[in-house]
Amino acid sequence: MKKKLVLVGNGMAGVSCVEQLLKLAPNRYEITIFGKEPHPNYNRILLSSVLAGDADMKEIVINDWSWYEENHITLHTGHTVSHIDKERKLVSTDGGISVPYDELIIATGSLPFMLPLPGADKEGVIAFRDIKDCETMIETSRKYKKAIVIGGGLLGLEAARGLLNLNMEVSVVHIHPFLMERQLDQPASIMLRRELEGQGMKFLLSKNTESIIGKKRVTGVRFTDGSEEAADLVVMAVGIRPNISLAKSSGIETNRGIVINDYMETDAPHVYSVGECAEHRGIAYGLVAPLYEQGAVLAKRLAGLDTQGYEGSVVSTKLKVSGVQVFSAGQFKDEADTRAVRLQDELEGVYKKIVLREGKVIGAVLFGDTADGSRLFAMIRSGEDVTGKEKEVLLGASAGGGSAKSGVELVAAMSEDEIVCGCNGVSKGAIVQAIQDKGCSSLSEIKACTKASGSCGGCKPLVEDVLTYVLGADGVKTVKEGICGCTTLGRDEVVEAIMSMHLTTSKEVMNVLEWSNPEGCSKCRPALNYYLGMAWPEEHEDEKESRFVNERNHANIQKDGTYSVVPRMYGGVTTPKDLIKIAQIAEKYEVPLVKVTGGQRIDLLGVKKADLPAMWAELDMPSGYAYGKSLRTVKTCVGSTFCRFGTQDAIGMGIKLEKKFERLYTPAKVKMAVSGCPRNCAEATIKDFGVVAIDGGWELHVGGNGGTKLRGSDLLCKVKTEEEVIEWAGAYLQYYRETGKYNERTSEWLERVGLDTIKAALDKQEDRFALVERIEKTLSLMKDPWKEIIEQKRLNETFVPLASETPVSLLK
Repeated sequence: MKKKLVLVGNGMAGVSCVEQLLKLAPNRYEITIFGKEPHPNYNRILLSSVLAGDADMKEIVINDWSWYEENHITLHTGHTVSHIDKERKLVSTDGGISVPYDELIIATGSLPFMLPLPGADKEGVIAFRDIKDCETMIETSRKYKKAIVIGGGLLGLEAARGLLNLNMEVSVVHIHPFLMERQLDQPASIMLRRELEGQGMKFLLSKNTESIIGKKRVTGVRFTDGSEEAADLVVMAVGIRPNISLAKSSGIETNRGIVINDYMETDAPHVYSVGECAEHRGIAYGLVAPLYEQGAVLAKRLAGLDTQGYEGSVVSTKLKVSGVQVFSAGQFKDEADTRAVRLQDELEGVYKKIVLREGKVIGAVLFGDTADGSRLFAMIRSGEDVTGKEKEVLLGASAGGGSAKSGVELVAAMSEDEIVCGCNGVSKGAIVQAIQDKGCSSLSEIKACTKASGSCGGCKPLVEDVLTYVLGADGVKTVKEGICGCTTLGRDEVVEAIMSMHLTTSKEVMNVLEWSNPEGCSKCRPALNYYLGMAWPEEHEDEKESRFVNERNHANIQKDGTYSVVPRMYGGVTTPKDLIKIAQIAEKYEVPLVKVTGGQRIDLLGVKKADLPAMWAELDMPSGYAYGKSLRTVKTCVGSTFCRFGTQDAIGMGIKLEKKFERLYTPAKVKMAVSGCPRNCAEATIKDFGVVAIDGGWELHVGGNGGTKLRGSDLLCKVKTEEEVIEWAGAYLQYYRETGKYNERTSEWLERVGLDTIKAALDKQEDRFALVERIEKTLSLMKDPWKEIIEQKRLNETFVPLASETPVSLLK
């Protein structure tokens, strides 16, 4: 008969242990898992990605519901185990369930540490630890705009970045003078702060919080120096503490955590503990890699295999916040008996440092360029003597005239149990087994088979080194990453096939180019629809089912399932008549919020889907395309019309541009601006296409971005007349349409293809005229979508809501 194994805690550490046990002894145990949250096992590390909008819940699930079923695991979600009867070997939950065990694993994780401040129990004061916290932050951002994050460590900065993406104003309060002081030294911390300030984050350093102020709901934070800061939301990210309450109440030895030996055994027979709740040799680890290493030892123990005990871990940290990459490992601070090698380039935003003691690398910090992180971490763990090669370790072989140890040599020195992918707990041995037993020979195959490199991607170089170590350089397959997982073909190959084979529908493309998924996916279908429309504007019939919900409904869906209506206002200019009409319609349809946008338009928010066609008809104004991958706005300043500094008619130029290129579909959204003088009041130099008036002509600026990836534009050229502005704008936009990747902003496209390439493509007048001719053909076919829906009953009926339609189904 199978033994009964019970796991208390459905988190990453405990379930990873079960995964490894199933590989070693798949039929040895009847497994029951209890989880407090109502979700399957998910990657808590990626919660910040969900909050930032870079991933959804499905993408961070490690083991979905079917995994439990396929492995015959009984899963009880939403249950908290309240007691362990060690004598009867029985666990009981708050929901009245009792389950016997032969072996028991406690993996209850940790709890967020909430500062015991006056007012900490007010509404709007939360931690950042689980999915529920993410949902609270998202919900709060709909109603409030000012957030304070207490804690300038790894978790606090990730929470702050997510809140910024939710359009909240965020201040980070930190008791120390430097951010991430546990992971970074002072120079790296200062560089990180500058980078994050550039993204809009504010910092209140060396601040000690005294109390949370407000009545029922938080309204601000008071500090011990007497100053105050307003806030609608306070997120405490000041640390974690092991969740030991179950073990302690059940008479199991605890200290800071549940006390375990080198084999994860507690002082209670047949009771083990792994993860953040466990304390090994006086240390409770809060990072994921040590927890996976503990799980690997326990899995072998439970499988009845001989194994060395767990001896503790050297830890490393990786942070990636909106393009900011940071790595630290080991002992990175300078001491009397250590030496360091540093590289600091503030112009490029790169900082590298290794710390040495007795000829061995004992710590490292990387900022801006973290490609060597895995290699340095392996050297720290192996304890290799690098005497005489110190500079080579940090700067490469050329720095010392010798040959630094290759990644493959470092892999050879790693033990089989050593973790390669910290996010998903994949060891070197698991990757080697996938290569030898399952025939994996490429990075993508390893990712699909083991999940290594499938989360943050930071371990890709090390995974590639393992592949080379096992197969040799010639045995590793280089698999191109296609436009999606359905194909290995990239954007250029797909577009070339569409053009050369005259393919006009997505079905044809998928069939002829042998898509692995004949129906395509949510990533490739919209891209193909765009490429086909760009290549064959007269023949391709727009596949509305391939468009995202906003583009299908020609309005921006909001978080509550309602929509926003943004009519076109050419150049940001309107009339009293139109303003009165907008106001009357907003009142008639009970629009809850009317807002002036940053693009000089009026946004009517909270409109019911069924009301959209009627509102469009009564407005009798063109669609502002605030929802589409198209020209959004042309922002203008007053220019010479009224401004005493204006040198040209910025308003007139902006209106001409907007009327010329409205409704044009592009790879990603496009924003324009026209400034009437070099003072640049319309912020033209952070737009996709910006026009700045100068004496006797216009400067044309391209590739700017004022969003999260801030980028100043590059000067394309100077022209003399308005007609030349229109000509160059048309040629530039068409070249972008024909060479840009779907969903690639002009700022990213320009950096990929290069400004010189773009200039060369537009420099000759005949080449510009050819591009303009093609864009004119596309523009001649464009129709206003609002008017089209109003006039066609069939399209109008699609806006009548079904009885079953809810905000959730709308979002799908």
